Amino acid sequence: MHHPLDTLDWPFSTDRLLLRRAAPDDVDATWAYRQLPEIHEWVGAATTTYDDYRARFLREERLADLLIVELDGRVIGDLTLRVEDAWAQEEVADQAKNVQGELGWTLDPAYGGKGYATEAVRALIDVSFGSLGLRRLHADCFYDNEASWRLMERVGMRREQHTVRDSLHRTKGWLDGLSYALLADEWPAPE
Repeated sequence: MHHPLDTLDWPFSTDRLLLRRAAPDDVDATWAYRQLPEIHEWVGAATTTYDDYRARFLREERLADLLIVELDGRVIGDLTLRVEDAWAQEEVADQAKNVQGELGWTLDPAYGGKGYATEAVRALIDVSFGSLGLRRLHADCFYDNEASWRLMERVGMRREQHTVRDSLHRTKGWLDGLSYALLADEWPAPE
C-alpha cells in the first residue's frame, strides 16, 4: 500500500528551509534534540536510550509519516503528517478516505525564536491543502505545552476544544488538552 506522502515530489523549499522525507540516516540528528529535557517533556513517546529511540525511529510506519526540516543542510527539526480518514456514515465512508491529516512537530530548541517552526509548519499546511488536496488538518497538545499551541495559533489554526484533565502526562499526571484545526477553504493560497 502506498503512503499519500509517496505521491509528492520531495523536497519542498521555503525561504530558509528544506522539508524532505525522513530517512534511516536521520536517527542520530533527531536523537540529538529529541533527548533534550525540554523536548523529552512533551513528545508522545519518550524513549530513554539511544537503542530504544533508534528502534522506534526506524519502524516503517513511523518513517512513512515523518518529515525532516533542514536549515543550510543541518537537521533542525521534524514534522509529522498522518493522513487519515474523516469520520463518516457508512453510506458515504469512501468519500471520507484520506481527506484529513494530523500534524505534529519537534524543533531543536537551539533554533527556537527565529520563526523556523512557523515557516516549516506553514509549508506543510501548503503541501497538505495544495499538493495532497486534504480538506482538514488538526493537531493536539497538552494545555501546558504553550509553545505548541502558540505555534498552532500563529499558523492560523482554530482552537476547537479545550478538555479538562483528559490527557495523561508521564510525570505531571492528568492535564488539560487542546485541539486545533484548519480547513482548506480557510487557508490562504500560497503567494
